[in-house]
Amino acid sequence: MELLDRPLEDLCAEARALRDQGHGRLVTYSPKVFIPLTKLCRDVCHYCTFAGPPRPGERAYLTVDEVLEIARAGAAAGCREALFTLGDKPELRYRAARGELADLDCTTTLQYLHRAAAAVLEETGLLPHLNPGVLTREDLRALRPVSASMGAMLETTSERLSARGRPHFGSPDKLPAARLATIAAAGEERVPFTTGILIGIGETRAERLDALRTIRELADRHGHVQEVIVQNFRAKPGTRMADAPEPPLEELLWTIAVARLVLGTSAHVQAPPNLSYDDFPRLLDAGIDDWGGVSPVTIDHVNPEAPWPEVERLRAATESRGLELAPRLAVYPEWISGRWIDPDVMPAVLRASDSLGLAREDSWSPGEDIGVPFVPRDALPVDTRDELGEDELVRLFRARGRERDRVFAAADALRREACGDEVTYVVTRNIQYTNVCYFRCGFCAFSKGKLAANLRGAPYLVPHDEIVRRCEEAWERGATEVCLQGGIHPAFSGDYYLSVVRAIKAAVPGLHVHAFSALEVWQGAATLGLSLDEYLATLRNAGLGSLPGTAAEILDDEVRRVICPDKVTTEQWLQVHDTAHGVGLRSNVTMMFGHVESPRGWARHLLRARDQQLRSGGFTEFVPLPFVHMEAPMWLRGKARSGPTFGETLLVHAIARLALNPVITNIQVSWVKLGREGVAAALRAGVNDLGGTLMNESISRSAGAQHGQELPPEAMEELIRAAGRVPRQRTTLYADVPDERRLASFAAAPLAEPVNPPVKEARLVAPPRLVRPGFAYSQLP
Repeated sequence: MELLDRPLEDLCAEARALRDQGHGRLVTYSPKVFIPLTKLCRDVCHYCTFAGPPRPGERAYLTVDEVLEIARAGAAAGCREALFTLGDKPELRYRAARGELADLDCTTTLQYLHRAAAAVLEETGLLPHLNPGVLTREDLRALRPVSASMGAMLETTSERLSARGRPHFGSPDKLPAARLATIAAAGEERVPFTTGILIGIGETRAERLDALRTIRELADRHGHVQEVIVQNFRAKPGTRMADAPEPPLEELLWTIAVARLVLGTSAHVQAPPNLSYDDFPRLLDAGIDDWGGVSPVTIDHVNPEAPWPEVERLRAATESRGLELAPRLAVYPEWISGRWIDPDVMPAVLRASDSLGLAREDSWSPGEDIGVPFVPRDALPVDTRDELGEDELVRLFRARGRERDRVFAAADALRREACGDEVTYVVTRNIQYTNVCYFRCGFCAFSKGKLAANLRGAPYLVPHDEIVRRCEEAWERGATEVCLQGGIHPAFSGDYYLSVVRAIKAAVPGLHVHAFSALEVWQGAATLGLSLDEYLATLRNAGLGSLPGTAAEILDDEVRRVICPDKVTTEQWLQVHDTAHGVGLRSNVTMMFGHVESPRGWARHLLRARDQQLRSGGFTEFVPLPFVHMEAPMWLRGKARSGPTFGETLLVHAIARLALNPVITNIQVSWVKLGREGVAAALRAGVNDLGGTLMNESISRSAGAQHGQELPPEAMEELIRAAGRVPRQRTTLYADVPDERRLASFAAAPLAEPVNPPVKEARLVAPPRLVRPGFAYSQLP
C-alpha cells in the first residue's frame, strides 16, 4: 500500500527500470484486424457503445463470408491477428440471437464463434484471439483448437461497482467472481490469456491495486497470463456515463507504473495508445512494453471515436525513448510451445513467427523471387572489441532497427579490415549424383517432397560415365572445381565414393574435387570398417581435394534431435572435420537456419565452429544457408517456421563475421537462397565471397527456390562491381586461378542436358543392415 503515496516520477522511473530489465529495448504491437462477430450482449455496462439491442432489418451476427472478407483484407495488409470481440451470450437475452443461431445450425454464440475462428485460421492463416466474455473450462477446451489465445478483462475486483447505480449493475458477466473464475479456468486449460483493468469507472486506487495483485496471483499459479492491459475509461455520448469524468493522464501513468511494479519484470504490460490521443508516447515513460493491437484495416469497434495511430507514429514514439518497435503475434513468444498451443493451431503460429517468436517483419523468404525489404543503412558500428560469448551473440541476434544497422556496419568494417574490397567466387559445377537417401532429415525436399514429380523427377542415380562427362564439360567451361553431394543410397559403401573420385581424377586431373559431407564420410568409413583417419587418407590419396561443410545444419544436438535425429551428431560432425584437417584436407562449415532453432542455437553453432578452427585450422569459409521452406517436409507438416526473415538472414552473415574473426576470414552468401538483390544487401553486412557459379543446382530447387541453377562469371562480376567492390575469381582454397581458366570461364558454351537415369537401372542391392550414426549409435573408433 506504500505505492499509494509515492511520487509519480519515482514510480515511473522504477517501472521503466523493471521493464528494461525484463524486456530490454523491445516494445511490441500486434498487427490485427478487429472482427465484431456480434454486437448483441446480455450485459448492459453503463459505459459501453459496442453492444446494443437488435435492430430491425440488421443481422445479429456477421456471416462467415463477411468474417473472411475482413480477415483476408487484414492478411493482405500484413496483419497476423484476428481479434474476435463480441457480446457475452446474447442468446440468453434476445430472441433474435436465438433465431439467427438456429438458422446457422448453432445453439450458442460460442459454437458459431468456433466455426468463424476455424474458417479464419484455415483460410487466411491469421491467428484468432477470442474475447467472448465469461467462459467455463468446457468452453475454453472447445475453443482452444481454433485460437492462439483468448482474453477477458477483469476490469475490477470491486463488487460495489456492480451495485445499483454503478457501471456494472445489470451485467451478470461483469461480477468479479465470474471474471476471476474464467481467468483461473483458462490457466487450468493451458490457454495463453489476456486480461487487465479498466480505470476511471468509480474504483479507488486501492481497488486497482487489489485487482492487479489478484491477477499476479493467478498468473503465478497457472503461468498463463500473457499480458495485462491498463485501459482508461473514455466517456461516450449516448451512454449512462456520457457525463462522467475521465481519468487524467497522470492517473493512467500512475496505474501503469504500479502495474509494472506489482506484476514484475517479465510481465507484458499494455496500454492502448489510441485512448491517450497525442499523449500516447508518455505511456512508455510509465513502463509499458506493448502497444496492443493496431489495425491498418479496421476501426476500434469498442472505441470508434479513437483511431489507432499509424505504425510509423508508434515507431517514432518508441524510438524517441531509445526503444525499438517490433510486431508480435496474438500469442507472445513465451507461450509458443506444445504446452500452450493446440496442435491444430501450432502450424499457423510457426509459419507466422520469426526466430524470437515474434511476428515476421515482412513477406520475404529464402528462395522466393521477390524484392528484398530493406538494405543495410550507414550507421555507427556497434562495439565488439570484447570477445563474444554465447550470451553476447544472442543479444546481437536480437538486434532490430538502428541497433541492427550498427551490427551490419561493424561487420562490414571488419570485412574491409580483413579482406579489403575484393569479393571472390569460384567457377564450379554441382553434381548431385542421386536423390535416393535412407536418412530421414525433416528439412530435406531433395529426396522427399509433395511436388517430387515436377521438382526432382523419379529416383535416379548418375552413372560414373555421366559424372565424368559433366566434369569434362565443366572443365571446358573454365571450372576449377566440381562439388559432389547427394543422397545416401542404401547400397552405397565407402568404395562408391572412392570410385567416383578416381574416375574424375583419371579423366580431368586438374579439376579440384570438393566432395562428400560429414555424413557421407562417416557412412563410407563405417561400411568399410575403417577409422575416419584411415578412410579420409584413402580418399585424399585417391584425389579428394576438400570437403564441403554440409550436414552441419545446426551444431546443437537439441536442434538435431528434432530435424535430423539419425544423422551425424554435433560431435560426430566435428570429429569428421577435425580428422579431415588432420590428414591435410581443408573444408568449410555451413549453417542451415530458420526452421525450429532459436538464436541461441546459432550462437552455439558459431562458437563450436570457432573452437574447432582454433584446434585444427582447416576451415576455408563459413557459409550460412537460410532454410528454404516451401517443399520441406517438416514445414508442410506444420513443424517449422517459413525460413528466416530477411533481417535474420543478414544478421547471421554479419554476426558470423564478428564471431569468427580472425580465425575464419571468409564469409560466403548463397545467391541460390538470397537472389541477386539479397546478395547485394549481404555485401554490406560482412560478406566477401559469393560461392560457386554452380552450373547445376537441385537441392534448393527441390525445396522451392526460384533463383536459378547458374550465375556465370559475367553475372557474378557485374553484381560485385555494382556493389562498388572488386571481383576476383578464385580456386577452392582461395588462390588466384590461372589465366587460361579465367578466360575459358567467360562466354562459355551452353550446357548439354544432364542425364539422370532411373536408379533401378543400376541394379544396386542394399545390405541387410544399414549403417546409421546419430544419437542411438556409437561413434567410430
